Amino acid sequence: MKSVSLIAIVASLAAAGTAISHPADEWEYVLESGFLRNVGHNTDIDYEIIPTQLTFRSPAVWTPWESDSGAKLVVRHRVSALFESFIKGPEDYYVGVAAAPSLEYWFPSEKTSLFLSLGGGVGFTNSSGGEQGQGQDFTLNWFSQLGIRQQLCENVSILGGAYFLHHSNGGQTDPNPGIDAFGMTVGLGWKF
Repeated sequence: MKSVSLIAIVASLAAAGTAISHPADEWEYVLESGFLRNVGHNTDIDYEIIPTQLTFRSPAVWTPWESDSGAKLVVRHRVSALFESFIKGPEDYYVGVAAAPSLEYWFPSEKTSLFLSLGGGVGFTNSSGGEQGQGQDFTLNWFSQLGIRQQLCENVSILGGAYFLHHSNGGQTDPNPGIDAFGMTVGLGWKF
């Protein structure tokens, strides 16, 4: 009788050790890029930007809702290294960092999620010094992203979504130009 109980305990521990965790419960890094065009009235310059980001998402830090069917809403930390090339505009590049919470709705399949992030950070550009350009190298950034993620296999996913970006010199110059750009991004993610 004791050997049967011991075997059952060992079997249940082995099964627990091999259980596949939810994708939101693991670290993930994403490499994404896209195309943005100026949409605001902060400057007369018709900026065109190629944003490239290396983003790290933490395991879920909060699960405010979960259904019996397996769908759930989670919040994860998101930190991104930003590398932007200006195709059109007086500046050539932008390098910075940004952070935000990532609010994610996971469907019961655990393979598809919708995500929303709103956040910001700091960075540097090679400012033009002109009235409509950024006016100084140090800038603040703010972004919002709404997208969808699809798991391709256990550790790889693809992402795509709408992306809005704002660059500001924080009111440090007069006039005080800024960049409001909107477009799309696509990316490839890896869990680890």
